[in-house]
Amino acid sequence: MAALDRDTPRHALVTGTSSGIGQAVAARLLTDGWRVTGIARRAPQALEGDYMHLPCDLSDPEALASTVAQAGPVDALVHAAGLLRVGPIETADFNDGAAMWQLHVDVAARLISLCAPDMPEGGRIVLIGSRVARGAAGRALYAASKAALSGLARSVALEHAPRRITVNIVAPGATDTPMLRDPARASEPPRMPPFGRLVRPEEVAGTTAFLLSPDAGAMTGQELIICAGGSL
Repeated sequence: MAALDRDTPRHALVTGTSSGIGQAVAARLLTDGWRVTGIARRAPQALEGDYMHLPCDLSDPEALASTVAQAGPVDALVHAAGLLRVGPIETADFNDGAAMWQLHVDVAARLISLCAPDMPEGGRIVLIGSRVARGAAGRALYAASKAALSGLARSVALEHAPRRITVNIVAPGATDTPMLRDPARASEPPRMPPFGRLVRPEEVAGTTAFLLSPDAGAMTGQELIICAGGSL
């Protein structure tokens, strides 16, 4: 594919745009002049700019492939859709674990395989991971699914390095999103980090925008943690 033309609007495919981090990423990219195609089951309430929504159940491989084809070639892919289920391993619902693995890892791999071949030289891929990938009590299955993204991202980064397509992970700590306030995790509330506040979705979006910018053109296979001091 030809190199990315910086004189034309860039096109990003973003998953999970109905709310939370995905919506914040889409909003930031639209503000930065990107054309954004969002994939989620529900359309977001309000996104201003050149936004197109494609409803899709990401867990359906055939629907996912068809939806990505509708979006057409993209300059960047951001997989922000996520699922969080918590609890001690002794009482874990392994169906929840399988669902988290499918959404976080399997869908990420499928999206990359569908989008990367048609990306121009210098394209960008960002996967939204989690600081919890390093381990946290009560979050074993979630952590395992997010930890797997590191091996995926680094491997794909090597595969696409000759075309200068970068592949990176943004790994936030507890972020103030609807998913964090899900009643299903009421028994395992987030721990407040040293900053005394949660990470804001807009901060995750800003870091993602940096990784999609020309300034990050030589950064690949890396994980950027945003944790308000939680990892100190």
